Amino acid sequence: VSVLTKKERLVMRFLCEICPKRRTYLVSPHDIAIALSKKFVLSISEIDEIMQKLSFENYIDFVASNSKNGYYYCITLKSKALTLKKDLKKQKKEFWFVLARTFGLAVLSFVVGIILKIIFKK
Repeated sequence: VSVLTKKERLVMRFLCEICPKRRTYLVSPHDIAIALSKKFVLSISEIDEIMQKLSFENYIDFVASNSKNGYYYCITLKSKALTLKKDLKKQKKEFWFVLARTFGLAVLSFVVGIILKIIFKK
């Protein structure tokens, strides 16, 4: 079970999307901020913290580089990151299953209650 925050999960999803064929990728924090701008406004320092947390949680290896072309991360996805997408999909599927089961049991309880009222009313 993932212990990542919503922002960290979004960053990981973005990283998994841009690195589908290669496990190592060069990306700027600015690119990450733009990709997540619809949901969150992230500063470079927040992205640095998220990258460090993802590295600590063993999802990625990264090296921050400040060159004349700008500030970049060289990111290497680890196997835990590669399975994250499948795990998130599995969690979503399990959530909908539990929700459907709960709804089904509520409907069944309602129907049984009505049937018992009809039986014992007579």
